[in-house]
Amino acid sequence: MGRQEPSSRGIVGASFLSSDATGRPAAPPAHWLAWLCLSRCALSLIFTAYAGVMPLVREEWGISAAKAATVQSAWHVGYLVSLFVVGMLADRYGARRIYLGASACAAGAACGFAWFTRGYVSALLLYGLAGLCSGGSYTPGLALIYQRTEPSTRGRAMGWFLAASSLGYAVALGGLAFLSAFASWRVGLQFTAAAAVLGAGLGWIALRGMRDPTPADPGIGRPWRMIVETVQDKAAMACNWAYTFHCWELFVVWAWLPSFLAAAGSGTASRYGGNWGIAVAGLAHVLGAAGSIVGGAASDRWGRARVMLLLTGLSLTGSFLFGWLWTGPFWLLVMAGSLYNLCAIADSSVYSTALAEMVPAYRLGTAYSVRSVMGFAAGAISPVVFGAALDFGRASFGATSTYAWALAWGSAGVGALLGPVMILQFERLDTRRRTAVRYGP
Repeated sequence: MGRQEPSSRGIVGASFLSSDATGRPAAPPAHWLAWLCLSRCALSLIFTAYAGVMPLVREEWGISAAKAATVQSAWHVGYLVSLFVVGMLADRYGARRIYLGASACAAGAACGFAWFTRGYVSALLLYGLAGLCSGGSYTPGLALIYQRTEPSTRGRAMGWFLAASSLGYAVALGGLAFLSAFASWRVGLQFTAAAAVLGAGLGWIALRGMRDPTPADPGIGRPWRMIVETVQDKAAMACNWAYTFHCWELFVVWAWLPSFLAAAGSGTASRYGGNWGIAVAGLAHVLGAAGSIVGGAASDRWGRARVMLLLTGLSLTGSFLFGWLWTGPFWLLVMAGSLYNLCAIADSSVYSTALAEMVPAYRLGTAYSVRSVMGFAAGAISPVVFGAALDFGRASFGATSTYAWALAWGSAGVGALLGPVMILQFERLDTRRRTAVRYGP
């Protein structure tokens, strides 16, 4: 698990993908990555919009924790479907084209959710639709970065891209808390929708003048063939399974940390309110943004698998310990929650980079699609499992019991326990492949 060396397939793929339609290298516009990150940041506000208002709408609509979590799960289901589709579309039609088209659709869907949600059923449908339209700003963005960055800085670049997402989540929670307190939760949702419109426009600025590469492999346009190849790629699938267990844990943190801090803030002292707890949850995402950058840069220096294993171990520790802090001082919950979120997200960019360097470039989008179905399916289930565990714990031990929250957060850790096993499997297969490339079979 030493210093990362780019795979031969990744180098070939990068050379092919960085060419324009005429076969000549296509230089990206100046500061394109910064603009792309700003676009992703603005588009990401809608991702945590519901998590930010969930404590408020649960009370207004009179629904249980498990039922409320199904709205967030509807988002994840829609999102994973879109990720599966846009990855293969990016392989066929180009990552730039798909990023721009999907971003425009996501902006429209975010506006629909913000303006027309009237209750549980409409929220379930409209937020699911927003998720269905939002995947195009993720995997095509990763593919664009892979195409136009050098292997020695690729982890850092993807870290910046994912850090932009975390910053968007933080801005959303802070804005929702403020606007919900002084206006209404609907005004907060409208704020996140306006940001999505801005993000679509920033994407056009980032990618202006770029061209998508011309497909050079006969497999392009045969999605099922590329899916089969990816599923049969043992090293790539080990990386995907590790990412799946990572998502089980991470999506619980994203969905429930605001509600946890809101409940703790309301019950710890009168000067803390639920909106304050939600706003403070945004701090965790700010630190998560830093974690994505640091994790990606560290993997450039010390190797993908080593960094993934370290961060996974830390986040698992957080899952099993965080709930037991329920009765602690609020400042301790904020610090622990921020650190927990940082460790849970910091290796996201590393999984993305490792997979990109593992598969041939012509099916990179498809590999991301397969990964997305696995990871986001787990992420759609885990918040509901958390909510059910919380309901069970409250019924068994009392509404304010520490045991209820410890049981709920522990469900995140139990679902992610196999992550380190799959990382070690990935590292073993990757080392074998690199040795074969260097010395021959």
